[in-house]
Amino acid sequence: MEIINIKDEYIKLGQALKLAGLVESGLEAKDRIKDGFVKVNGETEFQRGKKLHDGDIVEYDGSKFKVKAGSSI
Repeated sequence: MEIINIKDEYIKLGQALKLAGLVESGLEAKDRIKDGFVKVNGETEFQRGKKLHDGDIVEYDGSKFKVKAGSSI
């Protein structure tokens, strides 16, 4: 499982998908989330602005990553 490091307390779901390289743009992230293709901690998530915190796990299109907050980038 990939780890994405963020320096702040949280990152929004759409931004996290872009940071992880799973989508090309915010619009693509919005569409994939809206269509129910993204899970956060095992639950389908429909909010692009959902705040992800340290330890949250995101699944999309066969990929999975974990958020690690408070890291130096």
